Amino acid sequence: MSFTSEYTVNGMTCGHCVSAVTEELTRLPGVHEVLVELSTGAVTVVSDGPLPLDEVRTAVDEAGYELVVV
Repeated sequence: MSFTSEYTVNGMTCGHCVSAVTEELTRLPGVHEVLVELSTGAVTVVSDGPLPLDEVRTAVDEAGYELVVV
């Protein structure tokens, strides 16, 4: 069974940004797919189960961007 999470990431402006965020999030254990919508900053992550928010934030920070928490 897969689990889908939605996030918003600030600061992405180009394809390289999308690649960096995708690469870092894909490294998280259990992540199968990462979809990034550059124009809105929307990030969808498909994984085995819920991901700890601190791990997602760290991955986005490592990519050089900011995770928006609502």
